[in-house]
Amino acid sequence: MKVELVTTLKRQATKILAELHQSKEPVLITEHGQPSAYLVDVEDYEFMQSRMRILEGIARGEKAIAEGNIMSNDAAKERMAKWLK
Repeated sequence: MKVELVTTLKRQATKILAELHQSKEPVLITEHGQPSAYLVDVEDYEFMQSRMRILEGIARGEKAIAEGNIMSNDAAKERMAKWLK
């Protein structure tokens, strides 16, 4: 992963963005020697957000199962019928 100082980002933003779009490799931005932010390509960010939504849905489903909030397939079909017409 590429690491850049925030001052370098300020001076060379266009160059850093061009390299980011070409390599698709995230850039770690540091301030005072400490990690401050990641600079990522828009498509990669949107892909990560989509994955997070899927994983959150799976986690909600696993929690519902653990809590016993389940229903039969027939009950689910009946409940969903009004949206599937």
